[in-house]
Amino acid sequence: MSEVKLTKAQTRVLDVIQQSIRDEGRPPTRAEIADTLGFRSINAAESHLRALERRGAIRLQGGASRGIQCLVPFDDDNHDEPGLPVIGKVAAGVPIDSVAHIEKMVPVRSDLFSPSPDYLLRVQGESMIDIGIFDGDLLAVRKSDHAKHGDIVVARLNGEVTVKRLDRSQKTLRLLAENIDFDPIVITPDAEFFIEGHAVGVIRTAL
Repeated sequence: MSEVKLTKAQTRVLDVIQQSIRDEGRPPTRAEIADTLGFRSINAAESHLRALERRGAIRLQGGASRGIQCLVPFDDDNHDEPGLPVIGKVAAGVPIDSVAHIEKMVPVRSDLFSPSPDYLLRVQGESMIDIGIFDGDLLAVRKSDHAKHGDIVVARLNGEVTVKRLDRSQKTLRLLAENIDFDPIVITPDAEFFIEGHAVGVIRTAL
């Protein structure tokens, strides 16, 4: 699994963390670790987590119930799918540049979403919070160059990428935010506008 030397108990805790990330797209809570491994208290789970952090296997983020970052490679011998690539950032607010390269692989199965996504984009901004897309989320995207009225799309506008709701109800296309503090983006006839894909799900990176 890794070159980090762990006790059997620590390895079991690390396995629970990795399995939760694989299956749920997020790390477990202390209570979930304790329940899965039959610990008598949450403090026992916390003690093992602190030991894993000292050994460099994980990083703990204070103040978050699921604030556990796995630092060692996943043992994917029994998993054919390596995960989904994070290939840049997408704005949920003012559009920003999207850098089309793989930042990392997230060990989550694509079949957890329907339809299955092709990649993940990191959300920045708060324009889509009313439908549960928050700053810092990973947006699961299925590639597509077309969309219908009302779809939540990843769109490229004048070389920049954003996530919005597509509005075809008027003569001019618009991209609508899901936050009353943000104005619609009107697609003018001379704009370079392309549909990059459909949003099919969200992975919350912090709770």
